[in-house]
Amino acid sequence: MRNVDYFYRQMLPFRLGKRSVRTWACMVIIISHFSFLIPHSSAQVGEFRKDLAVGINGGVAMSSVSFVPTVPQTMLSGPTFGLTARYTCEKYFSSICAVVAELNYTQMGWKEKILDINDQPVPLHTDETQTLHYARKINYIQVPMLARLGWGRERNGLQFFIQLGPQLGFYMSDKSDTNFDVRDPAFNPKIENGKYGPDYQYANKRVSHVVAQDSMAIENKIDYGIALAAGLEFSNRHVGHFILEGRYYYGLGNIYGNSKRDYFGRSNYGAIIAKLTYLFDIIRTKNSKIK
Repeated sequence: MRNVDYFYRQMLPFRLGKRSVRTWACMVIIISHFSFLIPHSSAQVGEFRKDLAVGINGGVAMSSVSFVPTVPQTMLSGPTFGLTARYTCEKYFSSICAVVAELNYTQMGWKEKILDINDQPVPLHTDETQTLHYARKINYIQVPMLARLGWGRERNGLQFFIQLGPQLGFYMSDKSDTNFDVRDPAFNPKIENGKYGPDYQYANKRVSHVVAQDSMAIENKIDYGIALAAGLEFSNRHVGHFILEGRYYYGLGNIYGNSKRDYFGRSNYGAIIAKLTYLFDIIRTKNSKIK
């Protein structure tokens, strides 16, 4: 009984709070992600496969950050490229079951829409030929682990597929692309005695005065979330596999702290990725009936 009480006390902190709910949700999805492969690979209800293919991928990631309070944005485009490995374990009726792992370099971040009340760009007060702009480019090493279901040809021809699974991202570096310094009093909407400071130049020009994110360092260095993808694959048994894919990534973690004392209640990623992948077979199932 003492051991049970001790275990309960140790687990109690993980049962409360927004962050713990997201963490448990991520864990449930990860477990279910891998569990769908276990019965197929062990029981072998369908047609056995033992195919391993490796290769490279590259494309564009269009990302934004969901801030609370809200920061008006457009999507930031950045490169993504890396290595891909795919293990196909079974064909279950018409569904081809596989798991895909990637190791990618990806540029994420956000690009702000700094507008006036007429939805027009805000001119720089020192040079009205320029408009205020700000973007944060954040570089990650990302590791998605995706369950894959495909329908169609495996060796020669077209195949449609969907993929779903967890993704981890490891922060590498970041850089701001801007033509102003928010720490300069002319650009900083700091409240003094219930109103903006006397040096602030954009009190009646900017619609949004949320600028804290522009000067904050990335606090959480590990990002995690869920990726969902769909695409087409063209295969040739002599050349390899050519894959066109669209992917959506939803971040479950925040890049900044989200406690009651922090400025932002939420700061998670959303991204749309378009990529091309080329794979070649390392191990191929010996079965002349596979098309």
